[in-house]
Amino acid sequence: MIPITPTLAIDENEIEERFIRSPGPGGQNVNKVSSAVQLRFDVQGSRTLPPSVRDRLAALAGRRLSREGILTVTANRHRSQERNRAEALERLVELIRQASIVPTIRRATRVSRAAKRKRVDSKTRRGTIKKLRRIDGDD
Repeated sequence: MIPITPTLAIDENEIEERFIRSPGPGGQNVNKVSSAVQLRFDVQGSRTLPPSVRDRLAALAGRRLSREGILTVTANRHRSQERNRAEALERLVELIRQASIVPTIRRATRVSRAAKRKRVDSKTRRGTIKKLRRIDGDD
């Protein structure tokens, strides 16, 4: 099990790894070694994720989510296959962690009558101060 939060974890069997040739750095091995990692996670078919987290994850994934509901994370920043693998897994875990946070619902509030009165009074006071600064004397 891969821990996401203290109460949420996903099974390693739900993640499919594929190694592909990397367009990034690689030196002499760039055309010989498949160092880039593609993690595939079936969001819709996951048994360990609650439905609410699945829905938020699908919304967060954006273009990385296929029509079939499979989330694909690709990592090719490093030369090493192991480091790319760790980075891809870390990015997947962070994405699921963000999806596990329940958004707070904003409740519409009104400005109080006293706050409105205070704002208008301060504007009037400021206008009076500016009016008294005039030189021409015309009101």
